[in-house]
Amino acid sequence: MKDRAPFLFEIGCEEIPAGLLAKAAAELKQILEKNLEASRLLAAPILTYAAPRRIVAMSDAVLLSQADERKEVLGPPKAVAFDNVGQPTRAAESFSEKQGVPISSLYTTMTARGEYLAARLVVRGRTAREILAETLPRAMRELSFPRSMYWTGKKGARFIRPVRWLVALLNGKIVPFDFEGVVAGDTTEGHRFLGHTKIKVTGPKDYVAKLRRNFVLVDPADRLRKIEREIRSIAAKGKWRVHEDAKLLELVTYLNEYPTVIRGDFDARYLELPSEVIVTVMRDHQKYFAVENRGGEIEPHFLAVINLDKDRAGLVRRGHERVLRARLADAQFFWQSDQKCRLADYTDKLAHITFESRLGSYRDKTERMRELARKIARNWFDSGVHGADVGAADRAAQLAKCDLATEMVREFTELQGIVGGLYARAQGEDEEIAWGVYDHYKPAGMEDTIPRNLTGCAVSIADKFDSLVACFAVGVIPSGSSDPFALRRAAAGIVHILLEGNLPMSLSASISAAAQGLASHVPKIEVAAEAERRVRDFIAERAKYLFREKYGLAYDEVNAAMAAGADDLVDVRSRIMALKAIRHSKNFEPLAVAFRRIRKILEKAGPDEGRAGTVKSELLRAEAEQLLYREAQKLAERAGKHKRAGQYKEALEAISELRPAVDRFFDDVLVMDKDEAVRKNRLGLLAGLLKEFSTIADFSEMAVDEK
Repeated sequence: MKDRAPFLFEIGCEEIPAGLLAKAAAELKQILEKNLEASRLLAAPILTYAAPRRIVAMSDAVLLSQADERKEVLGPPKAVAFDNVGQPTRAAESFSEKQGVPISSLYTTMTARGEYLAARLVVRGRTAREILAETLPRAMRELSFPRSMYWTGKKGARFIRPVRWLVALLNGKIVPFDFEGVVAGDTTEGHRFLGHTKIKVTGPKDYVAKLRRNFVLVDPADRLRKIEREIRSIAAKGKWRVHEDAKLLELVTYLNEYPTVIRGDFDARYLELPSEVIVTVMRDHQKYFAVENRGGEIEPHFLAVINLDKDRAGLVRRGHERVLRARLADAQFFWQSDQKCRLADYTDKLAHITFESRLGSYRDKTERMRELARKIARNWFDSGVHGADVGAADRAAQLAKCDLATEMVREFTELQGIVGGLYARAQGEDEEIAWGVYDHYKPAGMEDTIPRNLTGCAVSIADKFDSLVACFAVGVIPSGSSDPFALRRAAAGIVHILLEGNLPMSLSASISAAAQGLASHVPKIEVAAEAERRVRDFIAERAKYLFREKYGLAYDEVNAAMAAGADDLVDVRSRIMALKAIRHSKNFEPLAVAFRRIRKILEKAGPDEGRAGTVKSELLRAEAEQLLYREAQKLAERAGKHKRAGQYKEALEAISELRPAVDRFFDDVLVMDKDEAVRKNRLGLLAGLLKEFSTIADFSEMAVDEK
């Protein structure tokens, strides 16, 4: 169509860190679509892509100009605009001059405030080139990065990396603007080593095609497909399977403009190292994929993704092999050297590694973890949780942080915890303890697994509770994107372990135990009751999120159950599931509406008017309130019996039988009676109902139709 045309925008710069590219592309899409929509120019979606040296936006159709806009502008009131004989006053003339229309074209219109003078104006639409010339540099300034830089020698606009060229085209014509002296044009650059430096383009289609010929795959999806295809091909030839690593796959996709997969080899003697060490050296330091045989054992080969079309002479392959050989040699040396000392003997060295300046060393933290892990394991043992071992939890907590003092972890920090578990096993520690050390940082995220045994669960939870309570006590609380001690992950990890492991635990008791441990080992730190409350709330918020996002539970069911008590998360889940099962029954939702009404009445009456447990039977005058009182007592006993047995669905079913009596009460009884004694008695009856029947779920939190 003639009124719309293709649009292309490219920011060309020095290599941007791979981990920031996907977010930058998504943010650019959001900014441009918001601005173009507000300018009435968006005719087709904005597509954005990113590669190491460019962030790109394009669209098949942007309107070439805004449509003319007709609008009514109000002037002075009619009484002010005209004199007694109906002639325009100076106020009307001024309005006419200001709007640029003859006074004869003005008219009066009725508004809510009376009759006003008005003018109809036609606002001519601006061209898209004009608007884009203002929008594009503003969009570049709005892109957010963790850290940006100046590069022009003067303090102007900042960007993640120096901007080297800009492409801005609408309908094949340049959109004129500049950003810190870099003028937008129609010339892009190909691959830094394989492509041309001056490539003239006219729009999205020839841009993508010409860059492909110059060894740049603009779309990350194309790069990913190429990598996966070549990995499968090489792995099939060697009869291997590639060690799965989705994050590494995404990383190498954004590290390269024209990715090519090559195979490399290393000396089989390094296979004496644990596979975790080999994979970490390859992945985290070299960005290589490990390969395994059909039995899952690491093979002495690797796959590397290079930013070239091929490696004809094998020079790149030999370079990668040389670097990996040096890294594996270091790892082998550390493995052998570290084990000259028993893992537990590293405890004293932890005294020289600071956890947080006010909270002592990792040795102090270890002692706090041991005390808390023993208490956790003891509580599970007393609760009949099979496999809980107090001694194993204590030993695993003692060893958990020792690997922080080893050479291996100093060089390969990603292996903390894992190395401790490997050393513990190699030095003859019990498997239960070794796995407890190995897993104690788990889970690393919502999709990660929890520790594989109860010892690991106890140590992991102890570590996380200690970090949360200690950091909140000294005011190190996550805010915005700042969370240096990963406290959000720690809180989510506690929730994840308890729910996935189906493990009973009092959050408040565990928080108090962690606070007591902190007070005994760091006496100058006092954990205020407010800090403990904030930790509880912090964990509760993570629990709400996981209940909704991971387990797919309705927000109002989660809120209702947690409002009735959120100290034991496994118990909370049982109550949510009971609520879910019964919420659509005949009596339940109407009863929830009634409970919401009760809460509003009590809130309006104030705390002094009605108190639970103060009902006097002789003041129950109406038959409806006497019936409600009798039914409440009878059903409370039945519901309580089910509740104590953990039969929450049956308890809720019993409670729902109260509905007819509640309905009749509200139909027949005036709660706010003029007689103060009667009024307070009725409010006390309602307060008692609310207290007694809201211990499984606070029904007033339920989203129900109140009609």
